[in-house]
Amino acid sequence: MRPLKLIFAGTPEFAAAHLRALLDSSNHTVCAVYTQPDRPSGRGKKLSASPVKQVALDSGLAIYQPHTLRDAATQRELQAHAADIMVVVAYGLLLPVAVLNAPRLGCINVHASLLPRWRGAAPIHRAIEAGDSKTGVTIMQMDEGLDTGCIVRSAECAIEPTDTTGSLLDKLAGLGVRELLAALQTFQRCDAEGCPVSVQVQDNAQATYANKINKSEARLDWQLPASVLANRVRAFNPFPVAYTEIAGTRLRVWRASALGAVATLRPGTLFAVNDALAVACGEGALLLDEVQLAGRQRMSIAQLLRGHAGLLSAGMCLE
Repeated sequence: MRPLKLIFAGTPEFAAAHLRALLDSSNHTVCAVYTQPDRPSGRGKKLSASPVKQVALDSGLAIYQPHTLRDAATQRELQAHAADIMVVVAYGLLLPVAVLNAPRLGCINVHASLLPRWRGAAPIHRAIEAGDSKTGVTIMQMDEGLDTGCIVRSAECAIEPTDTTGSLLDKLAGLGVRELLAALQTFQRCDAEGCPVSVQVQDNAQATYANKINKSEARLDWQLPASVLANRVRAFNPFPVAYTEIAGTRLRVWRASALGAVATLRPGTLFAVNDALAVACGEGALLLDEVQLAGRQRMSIAQLLRGHAGLLSAGMCLE
């Protein structure tokens, strides 16, 4: 079977892991890489290349960074590669019909959920936030809809009670690489044999949507149940990071856990739990495990109490 000629489109580290795997494979040739334009980052707001661009630069690949794929010149440029398949992983740009139809065998996407659950931009965040016990990776054939294409392959992954978006992202990257390579092998075999790839149509009635994360969601609302807030702390680690405020000072909450029934206290009230601190919620309480003051390093509650005893005290109310 001849190697498949691929265009790769992706932007963050999750996508870069897949590009590295394709470059390590002898079964495929990456002829071009598409990624988001360089963005300002850090305190100096200097332009920074995406993780996918860094991998492409290190490998000497042709790199394209259009702001849109809707203009005719960009589409002609992409079509000129005469690729067999376009592999899309967390790219961040919509693919119009002309691009979807450009590769000979179409476009496939690696999506970090068990479709049709959690279509959209933030499937990992939303799965943890919702308290799901499992998620996974889906390889799908792309169509004009938002993650509505037919499923080529999928694989499950348990969401452990201690998983954050960061830890689950790492697990799903490994799973996604495995499933992507297997899917491409299927396309390669079917192409050689002249038979269609077997796919599964999604059940739209079961679809849920993973809306893009807004930074404003990270502010903890102490009127909510502790179990909901504990899930949000995990979901928003490492971005955008859940937070509250103490006397006008922002306190980021990196790790926390839910406690059951507690004495009736106004939501947002700090109280001592042995040598730790908890915050009363609408139901139960949130036990603070790891936090970060503005301009400081992440620290345990014990470290915070030793170094900033005057800032926190039982009975205070968080904003």
